[in-house]
Order: sequence, then structure tokens, then C-alpha cells
Amino acid sequence: MSQPFKDAVGYCKTIMRNGYDAYVINARLQELTLEADAREHEVDICTEAGLDELRRLFPKIKESKDPGVVGVLKEAGAAHFFYRADVDDGSHPEETVAKLTPRLLKALEHKGEIPVSSVCPYIPAAKDILEDLAEFGEGELRFKGIPDETLKRDYLLAVRALRLAANYNLAVEANTWMAIVRGARRVLDYVSVTDVTDEWRKVEPENMWYFVKLLFDCQILHGLIPELAALSRVKQTKSPEAGEEDVLTHTIDVMRRYPEELPYDWYGVVACMFHDVGKLYTAEWFDNQWHFLQHHRVGAKVTRKILMRLRFPLEEVDLLCDLVRNHMRPHFMLTDKGIRRFKAFDEYPRVIEMVRADIKARGGSYREFNHNLKMLDRADVPEEALEPLLNGNEIMKTTGLKPGPAVGVIREALLKAQIAGDVCSADDAKRFVKAYKESEKLH
Repeated sequence: MSQPFKDAVGYCKTIMRNGYDAYVINARLQELTLEADAREHEVDICTEAGLDELRRLFPKIKESKDPGVVGVLKEAGAAHFFYRADVDDGSHPEETVAKLTPRLLKALEHKGEIPVSSVCPYIPAAKDILEDLAEFGEGELRFKGIPDETLKRDYLLAVRALRLAANYNLAVEANTWMAIVRGARRVLDYVSVTDVTDEWRKVEPENMWYFVKLLFDCQILHGLIPELAALSRVKQTKSPEAGEEDVLTHTIDVMRRYPEELPYDWYGVVACMFHDVGKLYTAEWFDNQWHFLQHHRVGAKVTRKILMRLRFPLEEVDLLCDLVRNHMRPHFMLTDKGIRRFKAFDEYPRVIEMVRADIKARGGSYREFNHNLKMLDRADVPEEALEPLLNGNEIMKTTGLKPGPAVGVIREALLKAQIAGDVCSADDAKRFVKAYKESEKLH
């Protein structure tokens, strides 16, 4: 081993003893490029240590302006080039170890020895997240270069591309799309759940439906959230006129409708994403139709399992599961007691908009929904003020009236007086109805 290589190995050991990875890039090929009569030998090293750390270890190192080169250390008649190592968890395993550098490739060309791997040379380096994407002005999202090779460098790029396509409402270029579809399994193998979730959080609520649709179409959703993807095989009746639809299509439509009334609400749209996931486990066919009894409660439990698997914070898991569990309440015509229980739930405005989006997606009836909206105001009225202190018989006994419309008029007036605080007891109520009968001259 030549002295420049012995020095390079020594530098790598020093870096590794300080907690950073380092290695000599393709030592065999580099030996071939060394010229015996060269005034200065050159050796390429790859490390995850940054320039500041390298300066602490090697004070003579100089910053380099060459692409991918962190710094250059010239000592003992040799120049050692320090390249950035690949530290991205989502990159292709075979691309993690650098095989060629631009300097080495040029030297091999000069000697007439070009390896097959030089067809697509790659040096891992810190980069702009948009570096591998063409300009959006083209009207579609496209990977630069050969799409499959571009994706191999970092499989997280697939999820990021789908996120950007959704946020900017772009179609995905055909060859780029096929690269993502072909690489879907590797995306799931090599990209951490945390990284996927981080990309998901950057999706705008108004566009999340498109993001989920793209994840499903390219098969990533099948491995990431199989419970959701399986809803594409669960049928339900959309409406008597429209017939059947699959639950995933309905779910995506609800996600699209939700921001129309409550925009910028990321959690609300995510809750819509999971609101019907329980139907996968509760679907039952009888009496010539599908039934999903208690799918909201089952769905909340399934949602908790999914979100824990995706490493959501516990407070977000609780919020989303509560929304899923309560989303069926406004679908039924609530009584005074029911509306009070519903309004006691802090997140009831989100639930209301989930139900509104659900009705829009189905083209359903607003009868129960509108009734409950009107009842919401009554929930603010003290419970004792919802019924008059005197019933019809007591009003007739107190006023001497016979059954008829006048009793109902007095009863309504008494209730309003109670709500206003003018009547607070049964004795007050008796005095009020007597006075009201005389003032209105009711018989």
C-alpha cells in the first residue's frame, strides 16, 4: 500500500474514533490512478463528518468549492479529498457506499480504464430536496434523468413527489409514475415511517384527498395503511338513485368536501380519512343491503392502532380517535338531552363539518342535520328553562280557562318569561299567567 493510502486510512481511523463513519472510496481503482511520477498524489475519502468537525481533527484542511467535496487536506505530497457520505435513511442500499467520484472518473478516462459502473456515477451528498425534480413550470411533476435511477438514490423522493403533486395540483409524468409504482415496495422497505409521516404533515388539507388517491393508485397505501386501502373492496349504498360505491371512493370524496366549510384544518381532514375505516370490520350483508353497525366505535379503535403504528404523538391520536368515534352523532335527530351531550364534546364543530361533508359526498338528506343545527342553540339554555313551571292543566286551574288555543299562548309566554329570568318560581308563574290572561284578555 502506497504512503498516500496509508495516510488516508489513518485519517479514516481518526474520524471513526471520534464517532463518524469514514472510508477510502474504491481503493483498488484509486491505486490504478496513482501516477508514480506525479508531483502530488490524490486520494478520495468519504465521511459523514462536516467541515467544522474535520477542522477540529485536521487543522490544515481547506474548504473546497468542488461539488460534493467537503474539504481538501494537502500534506506529505498528497491531496486528500473528503466527500460527503450518504446519511439518508431512504436511499438505495447499494448506493450508500460511494464507488466513483468525478475526480476518479476523470483519472480513469485518462488511463483508458472506464468501469461499467461509470454509466451512472453517483456521489452521495447533502442536497436540495427539489434537486432531482424538473421545474414545475412544465405542468407536471417529473424526475430528472432516468426516473428509476433517480428514485434509487432516495426512495423518500417518491412520497415527496406525490406530496408536491398534490399540493400544486400537478399530474405525475408517465415514466416518473411508473418508477414510483415499480419502487413502491422498496419505498416501504427503506423509508422510515417517521419520514413518511413528516411528508404527510406537509400536505395541505385542501389537497390531502389527492395525496391519498395517489398513494393508493401507486400501491404505497396498501403497505402503509392496508386497513384504508382495503376499503376499496368494501361496498355500501351511496343513495337509492346512485346505487353502490366503494367506501374508499366515498372516503376520498368526504376528504375533498370537508375543507369547503372549514379550511386549513389538517386534523379534520385526517379524521375524515379514517372516519369509515371501521366498516372493513363491521360490514354485514342482510335484508338485501350492507350494514355497518357500530363502525364508528370499531373505527376509533382501529384508528388508534394505525396512528400508533405511524408514530403520531399521543395527544393527536386521542383527538383523531375522538373525532372518529363521535362522527355519527349528528346523523340522528337529537333530543334536548342528546344535543347537550353532543355539545359537551369540545370538538363538536369539527364533527358537524365531517357530517356535512359526508352528506355532500353521498348527495344525502339534510333533514336530521338541519334539525340538529337548530337544536344547538337550545343547548345553551338552562335545562330547567326548557319546560314551563306550570303545565297545561295547572295553567287552566290557575286561570280558570277551558282547553283551547289560549292555554298554549299562555304556556309559550310563560316559557319566554322563564328564559328571560322574569319568572323564577311556581308562585311567580301563577301570578304571571293570571296577569297575562287579563292583559291579553284571553278567554
